[in-house]
Amino acid sequence: MRILYGVQGTGNGHISRCRMIARALQREQVAVDYVLSGREAHAYFDMDEFGEYKSLPGLTFVTRDGSIDLLATVGRSQLLRLLGDIKQLPLHDYDFVVSDFEPVTAWAAKKNKIPSLGISHQASFNYGIPQKGNNMFGRLMMRHFAPVHHAVGLHWYHFGFPILPPVIETLQPTKESGDILVYLPFESPHAIFELLSRFKSRHFICFHPQFTVPVEQNNLRFMPPGRESFVKALCGCHGVICNAGFELASEALTLGKRLLLKPLQGQFEQASNAMTLELLGLAHVMQQLDPGLVRQWLSSENNGQVYYPDVAAAIAVWLAKGRQEPVSVLAERLWRQVLFPETVMERIHELGMGMDLSNGQIMQV
Repeated sequence: MRILYGVQGTGNGHISRCRMIARALQREQVAVDYVLSGREAHAYFDMDEFGEYKSLPGLTFVTRDGSIDLLATVGRSQLLRLLGDIKQLPLHDYDFVVSDFEPVTAWAAKKNKIPSLGISHQASFNYGIPQKGNNMFGRLMMRHFAPVHHAVGLHWYHFGFPILPPVIETLQPTKESGDILVYLPFESPHAIFELLSRFKSRHFICFHPQFTVPVEQNNLRFMPPGRESFVKALCGCHGVICNAGFELASEALTLGKRLLLKPLQGQFEQASNAMTLELLGLAHVMQQLDPGLVRQWLSSENNGQVYYPDVAAAIAVWLAKGRQEPVSVLAERLWRQVLFPETVMERIHELGMGMDLSNGQIMQV
């Protein structure tokens, strides 16, 4: 069996998730080639697990000051190149295509009538999970950006649907430094400095794509992106301030780190993510860069640690065995290994969200 795996490269979260699955597929001796799209080829880092991957422009959104800029997105899109890449992508050597919300591989599989499977957080929005701000544009994007024959969703909770838990690298918390990790790549460094420099008793480690070397500014240290340095800071930090993407929040939850989320404006997926974690009592949310909310969050209590199983390994075995097990059975088996803090379980039961995947009964996790 040979798989072509498309990875959305615009966010590091997609790459982190697929990196875990790539390692697991290697252990299962599955032959996989990778296509990444959505950023400049030189901007990728720590990509050893993907071998000799192909990098394509794909399609991505342009952001400005923490919001999506639709006009700039249209202006910078390379639609002719995208259509050409879809037409020319060779698929004759592959049994099927897997796409983590990556458009070139998904559309090429559709065009060539090759079986395709989506494995992504975005696929969870095919179900009636909590959603906020999902307008016609958002629905069209989810449906047509990277269309696949079958889709497997990933989320922090199943909400009674056949959705899998997050794919997360197994990380262990280290001795706490007291630092606050900040990852707000869509905000300007100046805006981040203006927000956090007033909290002089706290030290913030801010990873940002505009920096190529570490820079100290008062109680902030700006760092260039890098997986090793980022994980080290994450494992030892006191809390995390970040956008409402899926993967970093998942890693923070498994490390028991308190979360303050600032969703990317104009993106309903992040708005929904923020609402979901706030609903579960697992994060605080600020819609704008708000020092008052930062102050409240810094003095708030931590809700505890979430334990998720090795979902990447389960997915790799499932793929290697030809996907014979129904997704609903795989999902139920994995969710029975999840452990939430007691306060989160109380919220789940109070809100009536503890439905079993098989028979509608409360699922004890």
